[in-house]
Amino acid sequence: MLVIRSLIFNFLFYVNLLVQVVAALPTLLMPRWAIIAVARFWARTNLWLLRVVCGIEAEFRGLEKIPPGPSLVSSKHQSLWETFALLLILPDAAFIMKRELMWIPFFGWYAWKAGMIPIDRSKGSQALADMNACARRELARNRSIIIFPEGTRRSPGAEPRYKYGVARLYSEMGVPCLPIALNSGLFWPRRSMRRYPGTILVEVLDPIPPGLGQDAFFERLQRDVEGATARLLAEGRRELARNREREASLAPSS
Repeated sequence: MLVIRSLIFNFLFYVNLLVQVVAALPTLLMPRWAIIAVARFWARTNLWLLRVVCGIEAEFRGLEKIPPGPSLVSSKHQSLWETFALLLILPDAAFIMKRELMWIPFFGWYAWKAGMIPIDRSKGSQALADMNACARRELARNRSIIIFPEGTRRSPGAEPRYKYGVARLYSEMGVPCLPIALNSGLFWPRRSMRRYPGTILVEVLDPIPPGLGQDAFFERLQRDVEGATARLLAEGRRELARNREREASLAPSS
């Protein structure tokens, strides 16, 4: 049953994506708010599909900690899930993403229109300077910046690999950093077609005020995010274990 539900969801996920990509074409001629609205609607439909087809819920904690002004949002990255779900709690934020993603037809066009921030890793230190300049531009528009400081998805429990660029960006921006922990990789694993029922937990942590030294900030960010993530992973694993026990008890005896 798990495999069947996962296959149905994956099919509907990509059909939904295709339909909305085509339907959103007129937004390329409209102000930025139009494509942001479409992206948020897409995120809501994805969460609905996950709930109805796969039995996956989402719980957002600590939303009251989101500051009223722009901030640097530093999120754990375990799954494709957070790349759209964070739009629901940070509606007009600009994601920092690999420049190669901007070359994908349709997706890249919409990302440019939405004011996302590309980073060309092949440029080395120049890439960081370009990223900082783009981030300052979006901050001036009163937008928060979302960065995945490990640069790519990491499996739940994998050794963290934070890139120091997030500390340099924090130092340059002069705004609070909003750390986010989550456990999405337990239910939507990277490089897997399976979707496991349960509740994805997202926790907004206490903001880190501006003005810390880069090393002090870098150490605190990792400590806060990894500590909270470990707690959310433990909670998620307990739920998965309960679900397995429930399924086993309902299975017909031989």
